[in-house]
Amino acid sequence: MGNQTKVTKFILLGLSNDPQMQIFLFLVFLVVYLITLLANMVIMLVVRTDSHLHTPMYFFLSHLSFVDICYSSAIVPKMLWNFLAEHKTISVNGCFAQMFFFFLPAATEIFILSAMAYDRYAAICDPLRYMEKMSKEVCALLVSGAWAMGFINATINTVFALKLHFCGPNQISHFSCELPSLLPLSCTDTVTNHVVLFTSVVILGSSSFIFTLVSYIHIISTILRIRSAEGRRKAFSTCSSHLIVVGLLYLTALFQYTKPSSVSSLLLDEMFSLQYSILTPMLNPIIYSLKNRKVKTAVGKMLGKFKFFKSF
Repeated sequence: MGNQTKVTKFILLGLSNDPQMQIFLFLVFLVVYLITLLANMVIMLVVRTDSHLHTPMYFFLSHLSFVDICYSSAIVPKMLWNFLAEHKTISVNGCFAQMFFFFLPAATEIFILSAMAYDRYAAICDPLRYMEKMSKEVCALLVSGAWAMGFINATINTVFALKLHFCGPNQISHFSCELPSLLPLSCTDTVTNHVVLFTSVVILGSSSFIFTLVSYIHIISTILRIRSAEGRRKAFSTCSSHLIVVGLLYLTALFQYTKPSSVSSLLLDEMFSLQYSILTPMLNPIIYSLKNRKVKTAVGKMLGKFKFFKSF
């Protein structure tokens, strides 16, 4: 190790090395990022200002929107910069910082989605005790727990990554410093890192997924016992948005981090990463706005007030 050069910067190869394609990609992902910021900020604002949305379900939704902003902001700004930069570099410390702030909201989002599943379970399967089960204190505890689990996950994986040594090559075949793309560049053994990463995904991701799945098995079973077709429709409508969001995240993220190396490819890895780290944070508020009548009504009221003030 003594004669090897220590890497101080990494080169993010990104999605394309064609200058014209990079300009096109810059414009596309700039629009995606702006939509992500605007849509999630609108959700947070309407939940805060509309008294009809001061319920546990929308409390979790507003926190999900904040997490999505953090999630996307950990990746996209640097990505946009590199589309236009001549030297697409990131310092080693900057790479680890990006990794930490990617893991933090990613794990937090998984647990907030689990909290939202529990909220729907309590509302549909045990409505008489709903306000007791989902009190303000319980909701705050669930959100705090989600952030705590996200912090623990990010800290553990980043601390073990900091123990790695990099002595060349320094080109990351990805648009961000995701750990699976960084590990092949290490000139020291990465078995421990792979074990820690896989274990954290299995324990945190799979446990959250199983909890959400079991919750929805009970929810669907309860809904199917509702005699009224209109009652079943209303019950399903309160869950459909959450199911779509859960599916978008879990189907890509869990597969990406648990798939065997034999099925890994650069194109596949980048497609999955784009889905769960950039597209999902943009789609989540849109899905909730389109599938939820109360959110659509609240957004319409807010836009109506904006037009009213703009007329003066």
